[in-house]
Amino acid sequence: MVVEDEAVLTAAIVALALQHGCYGYRRVTALLRRDGWTVSVKRVERIWRREGLKVPARQPKRSRLWLNDGSCLRLRPERPDHVWSYNFVEHRTHNGRKYRMLNVIEEFTRECLTIRVSRKLRPSK
Repeated sequence: MVVEDEAVLTAAIVALALQHGCYGYRRVTALLRRDGWTVSVKRVERIWRREGLKVPARQPKRSRLWLNDGSCLRLRPERPDHVWSYNFVEHRTHNGRKYRMLNVIEEFTRECLTIRVSRKLRPSK
């Protein structure tokens, strides 16, 4: 490849990137080679970055609400005060000391019922 072909190669790379949105520069290089181009992966990567092309980030897999054997079932709220949940949140102050918060939430109305803040959260006796 010579410099005169740079614009044609760039157009081909951009066209393949638009046609196959989830392909990266390595797979686009393979498609170009299949179409008869003699290009290296590094050259395609350089053009890829210069054109600002990116592959969309993968979406996280949705977690299941229950186990396969059906032993643990997560309740869906049907009315107020039906399902509550809790969550521990940990932060640090400006001087680096950490504190924890226990949040109790009513799932149906998404209302926070209580927030308990302490440096050390221990079970009550």
